[in-house]
Amino acid sequence: MDKIKDTRSFMRITHRYLGYFLAGIMAVYAISGVMLVYRDTDFLKKEKHYDKVVAKNLSEKELGKELKIKNLEVEKTENGVLYFKQGTYNSVTGQAQYDKKELPFVLDKMTKLHKSQSKDSLSLLNTFFGISLFFFVISSFWMFKPKTKAFKRGMIFTIAGLIVSIILLFI
Repeated sequence: MDKIKDTRSFMRITHRYLGYFLAGIMAVYAISGVMLVYRDTDFLKKEKHYDKVVAKNLSEKELGKELKIKNLEVEKTENGVLYFKQGTYNSVTGQAQYDKKELPFVLDKMTKLHKSQSKDSLSLLNTFFGISLFFFVISSFWMFKPKTKAFKRGMIFTIAGLIVSIILLFI
């Protein structure tokens, strides 16, 4: 392995090998991040039919939660059958028949990883990944010596990137 002589060599070496180590997960986050931008569309989604029995006499809100359909809205009710955009629910028998558009299995798993919460089993991976990305930001300033042309040009790009980021935050 490379020899660490000072802070600069430590940052460069760690940046390099951590980058290689995280290449796979960075690809997953890149792809799932792009997919999440279009989560409000049907891009790459396939319609899947469900026919299942759930609890009886659920309210509109409880039914949406049970079927994992956001903003479920009952359009009409006839003889204990609730009709909604995606399907029907018989409140007497608990029978629900509905259609949902879902991403293919692998893409769905990738986006769920990207959206994980602290209660999820992979939250430590997400925290490690976030900290690693922040390390990449910091360690990139040790890639070139401060007096070089590349470093000075890098500072200009850094300032430009910060300005663009701040503008995008407030749009």
